[in-house]
Amino acid sequence: MFAKRVSALAGALTVVAALALPGTAHAAPAWTEVSTTVDVKCAALTYHPAADWFFPATTSPKGLVYLQHGFSRSNGNMADLAEHYATAGFVVFAPTLPSADIFGCTVNNIGNNTPFLNNVAAVLGDASNANGALARSYATAAAQAGRSGTALPTRYVIAGHSAGGEAVAYIANRLRTTYPSQFARVKLVQLLDPVKSPVGSNLAAGLNGLAQTSVPVYAISSPPYLANSFGNGTTELVNDLDRPFLGVRLTTGSHCDAEGASTDGLCTVLNGTSQPQNVAALQTFAVAWALDAAGGTTTTTYYPGGTYYQSLLGSGVTQTLSGA
Repeated sequence: MFAKRVSALAGALTVVAALALPGTAHAAPAWTEVSTTVDVKCAALTYHPAADWFFPATTSPKGLVYLQHGFSRSNGNMADLAEHYATAGFVVFAPTLPSADIFGCTVNNIGNNTPFLNNVAAVLGDASNANGALARSYATAAAQAGRSGTALPTRYVIAGHSAGGEAVAYIANRLRTTYPSQFARVKLVQLLDPVKSPVGSNLAAGLNGLAQTSVPVYAISSPPYLANSFGNGTTELVNDLDRPFLGVRLTTGSHCDAEGASTDGLCTVLNGTSQPQNVAALQTFAVAWALDAAGGTTTTTYYPGGTYYQSLLGSGVTQTLSGA
């Protein structure tokens, strides 16, 4: 569905995808990707991790998706899913956070990464500041993408895969406790086969805080196995949030499903190759739920009782996740 990647100026990588238009020989641009950096504090230092921005064709985006990769991965591994969000009309912000760091500034908790996640949350918490890290990263990317002068969207979907799922749950709750005006912009937290770190309680803290709110928290998970720490993140979710609908489990899913076409051999060798129907279901639900959350709508076909949802449930592709 997407066209090839092309090189951009100034050392940045810009991606333009296209959707076929029936009856024409040409295609309309669907999204543009620009690579830049974002400033994040780490202890007494300031890191400058890579950040990919995806701009939709529309100049009136549905919202902002903050999309976080998992342990030992990078933003490039989330590009396929980011392209789907962007095609649907979202601006996507996908940073690469370390998986190993002497100061504990990592996406996963290997000691105490909580202060670092507080700093990542501050990037979003300060989003309304024109001189803040997120606004400056966006302005740089927007200029490269030909969108100078546009503003950051004010509706947020916060999504993360694997250890990134734990990170975004914690970050979302940190916004609730420390940046309430920014938390009011959070419309959905998406956990993509979340994995709880072997130390610390970031996921539990995040979910128990979010349980006090009406913000939907939806997961798209694979079955418990070694690659996702035997589904410990999904177990934490269903134990902490007593809600009738918390997403779906792909009955034959792989931990690599969220990465889709942008996964690699490191993931598939360790975690198993994704099946096309599982990747398609994950991408369909992730985008549909994000659109509904950002737009304040409910497209019934993507929820229990709806045609699409029930077709996957009936064919055994998915199971429903619900709270304890």
